[in-house]
Amino acid sequence: MSTLADWQALILGIVQGITEPLPISSSGHLAIVPWLFGWPSVGEDSSFNKTFDVALHMGTLLAVVIYFRRDLVKITKSAWRGLAERKVDDFERKLPWYIALSAVPAAVAGALLTDLFEGPLSEPWIIGVQLIAFGLVLYAADRLLAHHKLMDQMVVNDAAFIGVAQTLALMPGVSRSGITISAGLSRGFNRESATRFAFLMSVPIIFGAGVFKGYETFVAGDGLPDGATSAFVIGIISSAITGYLAIAFLLRYVRTHSFLPFVVYRCGLGVLVLAAVVIRA
Repeated sequence: MSTLADWQALILGIVQGITEPLPISSSGHLAIVPWLFGWPSVGEDSSFNKTFDVALHMGTLLAVVIYFRRDLVKITKSAWRGLAERKVDDFERKLPWYIALSAVPAAVAGALLTDLFEGPLSEPWIIGVQLIAFGLVLYAADRLLAHHKLMDQMVVNDAAFIGVAQTLALMPGVSRSGITISAGLSRGFNRESATRFAFLMSVPIIFGAGVFKGYETFVAGDGLPDGATSAFVIGIISSAITGYLAIAFLLRYVRTHSFLPFVVYRCGLGVLVLAAVVIRA
């Protein structure tokens, strides 16, 4: 099995930490960075790379859990209280089920269509196109629609719609946060509410992917290859630290700013990737 150098793991961890919370596609960047720089040890073993990608996502999941720890404790208590009293009559008791509902479509799609998403749809030129296309989707949702609803005004149809949109994020270049924020905006939520729910709904889907890949690697498989442990530790820690900072930045930013800079970045990077594909052809 191929391994990563520690410095490569550090760079990819930082890339993951920055790009997962921001609506610019972490999976796209994790595919593009090694491809652009021609790192020979990255890409030789697809199974290893998928495991490493999930490990980096677990790092950013740790960042989400730490940042939203009070919210998550409150959500968990509300879920248990609702079950114990058999009442789901206010938003606090509904929110845990909205988060659970939003995870179902992506979990099903991921289980059934993994080969498609990680195969033909992960080609660099497709990533470039999707960076541009879903950047324009974010622009339309942000600038062309009214945003007046707060998160506590969410209903089950909103959660289901955002959850279905999340399935598109299985394709590199789309961005999980980007498409779920776009979906939230299109349902009329303000920027901060759409962004906050996008982060909260990431917890079960990323955690589930981590558990599944962990089982494949350590229970059903042979564990990590020799020499890979330090790269995984470095990648997870760096993605957790930078992910926390990126979450804090984005939530402050969206209170007073639009998503236009992220749209411009996505389109610029997409053009760069397409140009590189043509040059290398």
